[in-house]
Amino acid sequence: MPLYDVAVIGGGNAGLCAALTARQAGARVIVLEGAPRGFRGGNSRHTRNLRCAHAAPTAVLTEAYSEEEFLEDLLRVTHNETDGPLARLLVERSAGCPEWMGRFGVRFQPSLSGTLHLSRTNAFFLGGGKALMNSFYASAERMGIDVAYDAEVVALDIREGACRGVSVKAGDRVDEVQARAVVAAAGGFEANLDWLKEIWGEAAANFVVRGTPYNRGTLLRMLLDAGAQPVGDPAECHAIAVDARAPRFDGGIVTRLDSLPFGIVVNKHAERFYDEGEDAWPKRYAIWGRLIAGQPDQIAFSIIDAKAVGTFMPSVFPPIVASSIRELAAGLGLPPEKLEATVETFNRAVRPGTFNHTGLDDCRTEGLAPPKSHWAQRIDTPPFWGYPLRPGITFTYLGVKVDDRARVLLEGGEPTRNLYAAGEIMAGNILRRGYIAGIGMTIGTVFGRIAGETAATGVVARGL
Repeated sequence: MPLYDVAVIGGGNAGLCAALTARQAGARVIVLEGAPRGFRGGNSRHTRNLRCAHAAPTAVLTEAYSEEEFLEDLLRVTHNETDGPLARLLVERSAGCPEWMGRFGVRFQPSLSGTLHLSRTNAFFLGGGKALMNSFYASAERMGIDVAYDAEVVALDIREGACRGVSVKAGDRVDEVQARAVVAAAGGFEANLDWLKEIWGEAAANFVVRGTPYNRGTLLRMLLDAGAQPVGDPAECHAIAVDARAPRFDGGIVTRLDSLPFGIVVNKHAERFYDEGEDAWPKRYAIWGRLIAGQPDQIAFSIIDAKAVGTFMPSVFPPIVASSIRELAAGLGLPPEKLEATVETFNRAVRPGTFNHTGLDDCRTEGLAPPKSHWAQRIDTPPFWGYPLRPGITFTYLGVKVDDRARVLLEGGEPTRNLYAAGEIMAGNILRRGYIAGIGMTIGTVFGRIAGETAATGVVARGL
């Protein structure tokens, strides 16, 4: 196998951004994708958009979204638990992402009716994440980037602050890939159920893995075992409410439930447990996976009435529909008397207001615990709809610490000489908790480009 300037481990958005950038800088690049060709792209296949700052309206973004507002949104949802300089760098570099992606055939579209609340902050991929990744791979082929599929990295030779070799299993063979620099972009450990059980116990048996089954955290574990400095809490993750009927792996965006803000959410005992209208949905949807994970049997139910129908993107699975709350309870397997009482208590607490599903309205409850701060309407108009909910884990926040050049930092704080990281495997530098829609793709794009540029510049400049 030839000697490469840069080996990129992982073939999702972050990995391809690193590979394309390194190749532009003149490096000879190989991408090691652990999945088969038909499943290439990791979780990026299921994405729809990325968040980016912009000073004025564009062809696909409305109004303006300043760097300061973006940063404020990030700090709010993370409760300031982030690496401040890296967060600022992310926001500053986000503005150039759509134009740069467009150079490699990626196309964007304005937000559609179900996503108008993101029209100002997020650029949507025409054709979704699968089209994005196809464009990147087509560009990689044209530019002469080598891609190996079903290429499972089984060992890293990390000594004296440098990665000196990568062992790759393909079929029954294990080959050594020699590269002057290595970019780790192989995602988190959300598809490793044994690792999740170490953290969550048996509750993890009820988790749904929204994305690729190939993100098992193998590379992350190797890096940590080799002395890379960890960052982030293993229990923190991007986890949302998905339809409980979703497949165990790879269900993607279509299993997501966005009905939660427009009704009530109850557990298996028909009890509410959180404020469904706490804030705008793009800033709160990713807390619901953890909330449901904390409920008995990790199950919950979204309850709405006819007034809420049409205000949200439905799941690919049909709702349970009934003409009464008692009938709906029976269809969902909930205690009928208890659900009726919960709905009646909620209805009595609703105060008059002007309902506006596109913004923070003044429809709220009073004297109710937990309260509902926005979009509170009486649930009294049949037919009534119900959806069963499970925790849907997207990606984990435990990762490796990096600096502003995307270099992996060792336990003592010193940077590795030729080892870089981008995407989910280092997202914990930015996301210690919380989430805002589209920022995962922003992290992958920004730090993928930084990693690719730094890796290539180092080897080309030194003439290695």
